[in-house]
Amino acid sequence: MASPLALERIVVVGASLAGARAADALRRQGFAGTLDLVGAEKHPPYERPPLSKQILAGVWEFERASVDLPEDFEASWHLGRTATSLDLPSRTVALDDGSALEFDGLVIATGATPRALPGTEGLSNVFTLRTIEDALFLRSAAASAEHVVVIGGGFIGSEVAATLATREVWVTIVDPLPSLMGRVLGDDFGPYFEGLHSGHGVSLRLGVGVVSLESTPDGAVSCCLLSDGSRLACDVVVVGIGVTPATGWLAGSGVALDPADGSVVCDGTCAVLGENGAVLEGIVAAGDVARWDHPLFGRPVRVEHWENAVAMGEAAALRLMAVPGAETGYLDVPLFWSDQFGKKIQFVGLRSPGDEVLLVEGSTEEGKFLAVYSRDRVLTGALGVGRPARIIALRNLIAERATVEAVYSERS
Repeated sequence: MASPLALERIVVVGASLAGARAADALRRQGFAGTLDLVGAEKHPPYERPPLSKQILAGVWEFERASVDLPEDFEASWHLGRTATSLDLPSRTVALDDGSALEFDGLVIATGATPRALPGTEGLSNVFTLRTIEDALFLRSAAASAEHVVVIGGGFIGSEVAATLATREVWVTIVDPLPSLMGRVLGDDFGPYFEGLHSGHGVSLRLGVGVVSLESTPDGAVSCCLLSDGSRLACDVVVVGIGVTPATGWLAGSGVALDPADGSVVCDGTCAVLGENGAVLEGIVAAGDVARWDHPLFGRPVRVEHWENAVAMGEAAALRLMAVPGAETGYLDVPLFWSDQFGKKIQFVGLRSPGDEVLLVEGSTEEGKFLAVYSRDRVLTGALGVGRPARIIALRNLIAERATVEAVYSERS
């Protein structure tokens, strides 16, 4: 990587949470050169978790979600602009207005875009949730809706359903998996989360998929046709079936992109790799867009959550500035949370199919519990409902590669 003295102009592509945290860290580490931030949205950086909760519920104004930056933070902002290509030999980023930004250092933080449901193009009242505009449009549409169908029972879909149900909107979740939030948490606690939702009026159609959407002559969605042959009349549909890393602008640039999802391939330190597998000098990546070789888990991972955007943005900046210690690797243990019907749901670590799951505190009946996930008795993850302090303790144990037995000794 380039030394700090060689860095005179740094470009951050993606005025996201990860990009903003990287830019802030660069200034705090003493970078005094030219700093350009490119953002596809016209808004300054903001946090996305409130979109599916406080903003969708109408209890926050947009300004409360803004990312705080120091008053003396200096940068050239290019908002409402997207990167169209990267030229490595000339070290330039081309923008959609025809301009180009030269760089010595580059931070790739372009995030991800929601996957669309095929066949929904042109239908009104079909929403994804990624931007503030998405949240405001959905909030307005749901206010007068008779029935909202949420396609996807992951964390975003479950949060949207919980928020709308709290506003006394009739909501149905449809997901081909048999368990709510099962893709991340597995099936063990599906009955608890399903009971939580159904107990608050959310209808669940799990184990079935959506075949197609029907619409009225004026292009408004009117019905979901499901794979079991049933039909759900509806007037609003929310699609939450995952995201795709926003890396189209990097195609053909020489940056290594994962063939499975197009994410930017990094080594264990957030340094971006070229197609030949070598580190690209002076280029790092952070946030949803990046897949890195996690030194702790020993495999490539990509994490889409708030905490990772913050921590990885800073780690990428430290790597770019060659701060001592940054070369040892980005070791952050993933942590994410969700607020649904007054329950604080947290997961730390990474679950893999085949992990052993053990309930170690509380019970699902009382709605407060802690469970750990392990492989060969080594901790890989933990799920807590109403157990925030214990989750932090478990995070430390996972970082230490502790065994399940350490959970009990730590508690005593």
